[in-house]
Amino acid sequence: MFIAMNRFQVVPEKAEEFERIWAERETHLDGVPGFVRFALLRNGGGHGTPPNPGEYVSHSTWESREAFFAWANSDAFKKGHAQGSLMGILEGPPTVTLYDAVLEQDA
Repeated sequence: MFIAMNRFQVVPEKAEEFERIWAERETHLDGVPGFVRFALLRNGGGHGTPPNPGEYVSHSTWESREAFFAWANSDAFKKGHAQGSLMGILEGPPTVTLYDAVLEQDA
C-alpha cells in the first residue's frame, strides 16, 4: 500500500470555491492500474487543537509505489492536473508527502 498526500493551505474565504473545484473536476482516475481510493480532507481540529479552516489534504491510496509513479508519469495525470489554476485560492504551493505502508488493518 502506498499513500500520496498533498497539503493545501487555502485562503479561508475561498474554501467553498476550492471544494467546488475539486467536486466538479474530472479525476481521470477511473481504470488507472493500482489506484485504490481518493479523499479530500478538511482540517476540523480536535483533541485540544483548533480547526484550521483553510487546511486541506488530498489523500490518494495506491496498491504500490510503482503504480503511483506510473500514473504520475501518464497522460491521465497530465489531463487531471491541467484543469485550471488555483491561483488566488491557495496561500502558496501544496506540500507533497509520500508514504509506504508498514502496517495495514481492515475493518
